[in-house]
Parts: sequence; C-alpha cells; structure tokens
Amino acid sequence: MGDTGIKQREAAPQNTGIIERVDEVLASYSHEKANLIPILQQVQSVLGYLPEEALKRIAWYAGTPESNVFGVATFYAQFKLTPQGKKIIRICCGTACHVRGSDKVLDEMEKQLGVKAGETTTDMEYTLETIACIGACALAPTMTIDNETYGKMTPKRAAEVLGDKSNTAS
Repeated sequence: MGDTGIKQREAAPQNTGIIERVDEVLASYSHEKANLIPILQQVQSVLGYLPEEALKRIAWYAGTPESNVFGVATFYAQFKLTPQGKKIIRICCGTACHVRGSDKVLDEMEKQLGVKAGETTTDMEYTLETIACIGACALAPTMTIDNETYGKMTPKRAAEVLGDKSNTAS
C-alpha cells in the first residue's frame, strides 16, 4: 500500500471508564479544533475535572497535539486538572480584601482544612482557592463557599463559618 498522504489517527491511551464517558461527550461534537473549549467544559462537567487520559482522548479526537489541549486547559482558570472537593472555598485576595486582612483569613482556612490554597482535602470535601476579586469590596475581606458569599471575615468568623458548613455536610 502506498502513502496516501492521509495521516491516520493513532489510538488514544485507554482508561475505559474515563474514556467511555469522554467519548459520550465527543459524540456530540465534530472533529474541529474550534470545539475544543466547549468539549473541555462539557468533559469537566461530566468528570468534575480534566484528567490526563481525558485530555489525550480530546487531542486524539480533535486531531491536535496533546500540548495544545493541555495549553488551553492550563491557560483558563475555569479548567481543573485535579479532582475538586464537594465544596469550593474561595478567599478573595483583591486589594480591598488584602488590606483588611484576607491573608489572615486564608491562613486560618489553611490551618482548619490542613491544606494550602490550590489543594483539596483528603476526604474530597473541600477545595481551597484564592481569587483575585469576588466583587464585594464593601464587605472586605470576603470568601465564598460554593456560591454563598461571606463578608467582613476574620479568622475566627471564617473558622465558625467552616464549622457550620462541616456540621451540615451530608
């Protein structure tokens, strides 16, 4: 057989559980690179994050280098490459929050949870993140747990809010 000039797609690596779920998402998209961000968004919605196997499968499907897919996934803050906790805690580090002590609130949350910003607790209950600005400067310093905003935070109040959330966790 001669070279037809058509490059065959090599099979992507297999982790069947993840691959099957990714393939279900991919089935609703054409093989165009322009679909990359919506594909990443939907796969993350299904899996909760973007594991390496999923990124490789998406690259294979789109016919683009894995480095391109990884580049997009790491460029946008919305994409997560590691599993996230059931609850996402975000500490605002914007100027108003910073000058009013958000660093102390962050320190307390790190102490309470036993993780640093950007990490998830071992029980997968909480992920602790920092954010440039929540947009509630009049309430500084602020933090959110999922979509609920807490203002005028102090380390003590942050620990109390976390304690209240822990006690109501299912």
